[in-house]
This record gives sequence, structure tokens and C-alpha cells, in this order.
Amino acid sequence: MNKEIRTVVVASQNPVKVDAALSGFQRMFPDVELEAVPVSVPSGVADQPMSDEETLLGAQNRVLNAYQAYPDADYWIGIEGGVETRGDELAAFAWIVVRSQTMVGKARSGLFFLPPAVAALVKQGVELGEADDQVFGHTNSKHKGGAIGLLTDNVVDRKQLYEQAVLLSLVSFKNQELYSVAQVH
Repeated sequence: MNKEIRTVVVASQNPVKVDAALSGFQRMFPDVELEAVPVSVPSGVADQPMSDEETLLGAQNRVLNAYQAYPDADYWIGIEGGVETRGDELAAFAWIVVRSQTMVGKARSGLFFLPPAVAALVKQGVELGEADDQVFGHTNSKHKGGAIGLLTDNVVDRKQLYEQAVLLSLVSFKNQELYSVAQVH
């Protein structure tokens, strides 16, 4: 029995984001064969989004730009990591937006608080991945386990953090009969 083939345009060339997107899609739709098309597109927001709203906007912009670049795909997914000040602390999370020709799904990852040394660098304008590398003495951590991986010794890594939110963003696609068709914009 041949599986149905679907093209998923991932609005990033970061291997962690691509793997999280594909893994989430595959878990939610095991009977579908997926072809990933990683594409680098602008987010239209700062390299390090500093609020919940800016992070969501970045994911939405990435999906729109990926859609415009590859309009014949089946799905487009944007994953945008961001931070937000909560009291005296800085919390990290990601927004995931998935689009098809007829629907949009959105979800946010879990949230965790950054250590003060990392938070201080980010507040000075350093992107989170670079701040992690400086504080932890690593190289290119954002293409690996990310801040959460460094903080948990990879008990939870960046892919796992993103993958759960990918699954949540696909709930309406998995249950289309229960959701009114979201207007694609």
C-alpha cells in the first residue's frame, strides 16, 4: 500500500526546527509520507523576538513568506523562538504556526526561565543562541539542544520542546470536522 505523499515547507534551514516539524507531522499523520522542503525566509521581526506577540508574528510571517516562495506545497510551518520578560526574569518559548490551503493551526511551546547570566546578555541585544554559547562555552547550540538542552543535560532538548508544540498546532488538522475552517490570511 502506497502512502500519500505531502510536501511540508519548513520556514527554516535549522536542522532542529526541520526535525521537530517532520517528527511532529509524522507522529500526527503516520499514514502520510512527508517530503520536507527547508527554506530560509525572513521573519519580519528582530533576530531575537522579545515578546510573546513578536514571536507569534515572526512565526506567522515565516509561514506567509514560505507560502509565497512555494505556493504548491501541502503545508507550511514556521517555528519562532522568543523570550519575554516576566517580572525580573526572562522566559524562553517558541510559537509554531502551520498552514494548509484552507486552515491555520497555532500553538506555543512550554515556557522556561533563563539563568540570569544568559538573560542579561539577551537583554543587552545578544541573540539567545549566542548568549547560550557564551555562558556555557559551547558552539552553535541553537542547532543542537538549545538553551533547554544545556540546562537539562538534554533530558529535554530544543527538538522535543518544539515537537510538542508542532503536535498541538496540528490538532485542528487532525480533527477538521470539529473545527470551523480557519480563514487563511
